[in-house]
Amino acid sequence: MTYLTLDEVLAVHEKMLLIGGGREGVHDFTLLHSAIERPKASFAGKSLYPTIWLKAAALIHSLIKNHPFEDGNKRTAYFSTMRFLRNNGYEVVASSKEVVNFAVRIDIKNLKLTEIARWFKSHSKNL
Repeated sequence: MTYLTLDEVLAVHEKMLLIGGGREGVHDFTLLHSAIERPKASFAGKSLYPTIWLKAAALIHSLIKNHPFEDGNKRTAYFSTMRFLRNNGYEVVASSKEVVNFAVRIDIKNLKLTEIARWFKSHSKNL
């Protein structure tokens, strides 16, 4: 399993701001680090997120809900998670409208990780 680094997520964030605009800056590095590390979490030697879909769900959920950046949190969260999945052999296939609705639902509707994981699984294909 290949996980994202802080530098990779920061690069995605920078690109999102260049494309879509917004205020630069990290609001809270502790929350950013926590979000990036969450997919790796384990207890008593067992992964808390044993599938790639749950790991992707944990990543996007934490990046959106932690709001570590001054702006562009949902965009950065989604595209960072797409990069994570691509690095591990999957590609997300969804329209721009589906992506926006999905990210907003995670933020506002407090989707469960299993619901988020199910969305990624149903909208992904092997590379």
